[in-house]
Amino acid sequence: MDLVDDGAAHFSGLLASAEVDRLRAFFTADSASRRLVAGSGLAALIGPADVIAQALLPGARPAFARYFHKSREANWALAWHQDRTIALAAHRDTPGFTAWTVKQGIAHAVPPFEYLERMLILRVHLDDTGEHQAPLLVAPSSHCLGAIAETEIPAAVAGCGTHACLAASGDVWAYAAPILHASTAIHAPGHRRVLQLAYSADPLPGGLEWLGV
Repeated sequence: MDLVDDGAAHFSGLLASAEVDRLRAFFTADSASRRLVAGSGLAALIGPADVIAQALLPGARPAFARYFHKSREANWALAWHQDRTIALAAHRDTPGFTAWTVKQGIAHAVPPFEYLERMLILRVHLDDTGEHQAPLLVAPSSHCLGAIAETEIPAAVAGCGTHACLAASGDVWAYAAPILHASTAIHAPGHRRVLQLAYSADPLPGGLEWLGV
């Protein structure tokens, strides 16, 4: 898989076991899905991710983060979709930024699509993720299709095909933010913990600010 052509790339063993352990400890008491607020202390733990983000997207800085913890006790599936919203420091009405919402106390909006096209997503795996641990499924090259209407997603996935992003603990998958993706429920005992980091090199207009980490 190639980040430019396919919209996804796998980086094996990017985090050492001690770095994975520190992230696991940071999230010990967390729920199945959490949106990270700025100043949470996470920034001190994501040095390896920052390094690869800078290599893939010069000038990139952490824009926002989410944590996902799937298990047999906390399980879900996601249909094929394109991520469209971004997390921001505060709501400030700005032309082109629409569909404002508040999720877990954090302001979100749908930005002009060009901001999404220039964003990089890193998924840091804190557990081995085999075919029964709900790996992320992506549609290779779908990031090149622009904004895809929901009614057109099935045809886009059929045209692009699918790839299961298997990983070992400490691996990182990098994605182009607009790539079509989905996830099944977990079908094996154990955990599938993932830290998802969004990076951007773009300043925002109108006094808007990225949430940060």
